[in-house]
Amino acid sequence: MSLSSSDSTEYMVLFRATGWQQDLSPEEMQQVMARTMAWFERLQQQGKMKGAQPLFEEGKVISGRKVRQVADGPFAESKETIGGYLMLNVKTMEEAVSIAQEWPMLDCGATAEVRPVAPECPSFNRVKEEQMAAA
Repeated sequence: MSLSSSDSTEYMVLFRATGWQQDLSPEEMQQVMARTMAWFERLQQQGKMKGAQPLFEEGKVISGRKVRQVADGPFAESKETIGGYLMLNVKTMEEAVSIAQEWPMLDCGATAEVRPVAPECPSFNRVKEEQMAAA
């Protein structure tokens, strides 16, 4: 059983906005920030925002099958790093996308990705289903 977007009421919007302000004047940056804060406040008042947080640019990336490796990340070659997230509580993917399309920083070249939140790990669910079918 796969998760369709209609099975979820939680959607995560991942914000990618590296360097959004570099071509803006201080006044333009202030306007974008004010519009963005008003957008968040409206979503909060409507009961659609479950949570949101910005993320620092630096972090660590962990990898390795048997031996774990820790590297600085996100990697410098990445043009757009995830700068924050918004957790929405809405009924459909279409509504979540519509909300994300209103994000004021899109006008500054930022991008947003909308993903439904799965109630459990889809990979684990597939393994359980395969095990049940084999039994």
